[in-house]
Amino acid sequence: MNAGDRVRVDRADQTYEGVLLPSSTPDHLAIKLDGGYNVGVDRAEAEVEVLESDVYDVESAQDEQGQSEIEFDDDLPTVSLISTGGTIASTVDYRTGAVTAQFDAEDVLRAVPDLAGMANYRGRVVANILSENMTPAVWQDLAAAIYEEIEAGADGVVVMHGTDTMQFTAAAMAFMLDTPVPIVFTGSQRSADRPSSDNVMNAVCSVEAATSDCAEVLVCMHADESDDVCALHRGTRVRKNHTSRRDAFETVGANPLGEVDYDTDGDNEVTFRREYAERGETDLALADDLATDVELVKFTPGMDPALLETAAEDSAGIVIEGTGLGHVNTDWIDAIDALDVPVVMTSQCLEGRVCDRVYDTGRDLLEAGVIEGEDMLPGTAKVKLMWALANAGDVEDAIREPLAGEIQQRSTPWL
Repeated sequence: MNAGDRVRVDRADQTYEGVLLPSSTPDHLAIKLDGGYNVGVDRAEAEVEVLESDVYDVESAQDEQGQSEIEFDDDLPTVSLISTGGTIASTVDYRTGAVTAQFDAEDVLRAVPDLAGMANYRGRVVANILSENMTPAVWQDLAAAIYEEIEAGADGVVVMHGTDTMQFTAAAMAFMLDTPVPIVFTGSQRSADRPSSDNVMNAVCSVEAATSDCAEVLVCMHADESDDVCALHRGTRVRKNHTSRRDAFETVGANPLGEVDYDTDGDNEVTFRREYAERGETDLALADDLATDVELVKFTPGMDPALLETAAEDSAGIVIEGTGLGHVNTDWIDAIDALDVPVVMTSQCLEGRVCDRVYDTGRDLLEAGVIEGEDMLPGTAKVKLMWALANAGDVEDAIREPLAGEIQQRSTPWL
C-alpha cells in the first residue's frame, strides 16, 4: 500500500474510498475522497483494501519538474509574495489532496492560476506557522524581509498570513516600516479544498491592491459573504470580528479605506474612500526594534488588582482594556499609581474614544499617570507601545500622536 493507491478503508461502521495520500504521521491514514475532501483515519483501527495500485503518481505531482514556469514581462509590475503560513499559503492538488510545503512564485501560480498575467512575482518564506504561534521575533523577521524586497525593487508586497492574528502583525508592520509601496496582508478563512474557499478571490484582490497607488499597510479580505468585493482595511484599524465567516474582518470606527471589485474575467477595480499615503511619497525606512515585554490586560468586574501587579512584573509597559470611557475599579488606581512603567488605557467598547476627564475615576486615573489611548484598538495599542518603548524618545507623546492611521481625528457616527 503506497501513496497514490486507490483504497477502501473500513473503520467501525464507516467506509471510505479514495486515493491514499502521504501522511504526516505513521499512525494515521489520509484519504482523498471522491467528493474532494480529505479524511484522516487511525491506522490501528482501520481495515484497508487496495483497490488499484498507482492510480496517481503523487511524487511527480509534488516534484519541482511539475511546477509552472514564470515568464517575466517588463511591462508588468513586480509583486513580492511573502508567506508566514496559514490556510491561504497551502498549495493543494485537487486530484489527490496532497499539500506541498514548498512556497515560491510557481507554487502560488499553480494554486491560484488567476494571478497569471497580473504581475511578475517573487516568492519568499519567512515562517511556516499557525498564526496563533506568531511572535514579535517573527514580526521582526517579516519586517526585514519586506524591507529587503522593496529595496530590491518590488512594486508591492503581499503577505500571506493566518487570519487569527493578522491584525496584530499588520499593525506591527505599519509602525516598523515607512513604505513607498503598498504592503497588503491577506489570508483565507476556508481552505482550498472547500467549495466555499475564499483564497482565490482574496489573493487576486490583494495583488490588485499591491499594484495600486496606496502606499500603506492594508488588510484585504472579503467585504461580504458574496464573491464580488474585497475590503481594504488600514492595518492599524482592522479587527477580526467573526470566527469563520469569509467577511470576518472589519474596520472599527469607520468604513474600510477602500475596496477591490472582483471580476472573474480579470477586470478588477480598486477604489478608495479617504485620503491615503500615495505611492512613492515616503522614503523606505525600517525601525524594527521592539520591547517585547508588554502586557495587555482586560479589566472585568471583580478582578483583583494583584493580577495587574503580577502582569507588570518584569514588564516594560501595560495596556489596559477598561470599561466605557476607559475605567477600572477604583481599587486598581493605587496599584496603577505604584507601577513604574507606562500604562496605556483603551476601551473594550472598541467603538468610541477614551476620555478620562468625564468621571472622577477617570480623573484619578490620569493623576495616577495613565496615558489615554484615544480611539486605538487595544491590540493595536499593545503593538504601538512595544514599538514606542524601543524607538521613541518620549513614549507618552508617541502614544498620543497618530503615526500610522491608528488614531482617528474624531469619533463621530460614520454610517
